[in-house]
Amino acid sequence: MREKTPRVVITFHTTAEAMATEKLCQSKALDGRLISAPRALSADCGIAWSAPLALRQALQTALGESGIEYEGIYELLL
Repeated sequence: MREKTPRVVITFHTTAEAMATEKLCQSKALDGRLISAPRALSADCGIAWSAPLALRQALQTALGESGIEYEGIYELLL
């Protein structure tokens, strides 16, 4: 079984916002990937972005600068 690690998880209202986040992070070389939203969280579109916890501030800044709206940002063991 894989050991759980702390991750930042960002949920979105729409799938388009989730996909735009993936494209943004790839262009800025920010590590992470799209995942199914964990059951503990509510996400309108059912998709979330998961990234290393250390990138939380960089992700918030990048999303704010790009105008991508998100539902919430959480810290979870995944």
